[in-house]
Amino acid sequence: MNKPLLVASPGETLRELLSLAGDPAFYQTVLRSLASILGGFFSAVAAGCLVACLSLKSTFLRAFFAVPLGIVKATPVASFIILALVWLKSSHLSLFISFLMVLPLVAGNVYQGLVETDGKLLEMGRTFGFGQVGLWRHIYLPSAMPYFLAACKTGLGMAWKAGVAAEVLGMVSGTIGRQLYDAKIYLETPKLFAWTAVVILLSVGMERLFSWLVERLGSHWRKREGR
Repeated sequence: MNKPLLVASPGETLRELLSLAGDPAFYQTVLRSLASILGGFFSAVAAGCLVACLSLKSTFLRAFFAVPLGIVKATPVASFIILALVWLKSSHLSLFISFLMVLPLVAGNVYQGLVETDGKLLEMGRTFGFGQVGLWRHIYLPSAMPYFLAACKTGLGMAWKAGVAAEVLGMVSGTIGRQLYDAKIYLETPKLFAWTAVVILLSVGMERLFSWLVERLGSHWRKREGR
């Protein structure tokens, strides 16, 4: 188009990206966003697993958790971001939004995996004298693991996109979202494209790193269990 104000060329975007990479502040910005978003993601994974386990053991708790989790799934992320700006400091915004978006996904998937555990395996485990710890370790955990991993892979992408969106709308200083917002305000289209490329690269990189870690941990766990 030859109009950089509207669409930056690949060459201009690459030059801007290299310029950003040469600035120490770039890495501080990336690490600040990563720390908040991953903090929300891992907190949601832990809370989601706890909610799933409690829901499996108690009908009352399952009904109790179903309402708020359903509301979170049905509400647009932008609404939560705006509401959270009233409740929280902007520096905590991306962590909270990432947590909120991932929690229902992990809780729902893990609960489904636990519910679909083969009843005959559970009966066999009780026959061989497995206690609650043994049942969870040898039967429930392998049954729920594929659901858990699928939720984590999907949730990681959701957390990243929702967290960056929260930074943009909340204008959180020193974050990737704020850099995107400033680039848009000052019509610095090459910089906007460059930071967008950073978001994409980090998202893909985190997903692949997570998949690699999961494969390694899964392989180690199978060897330990003698499978």
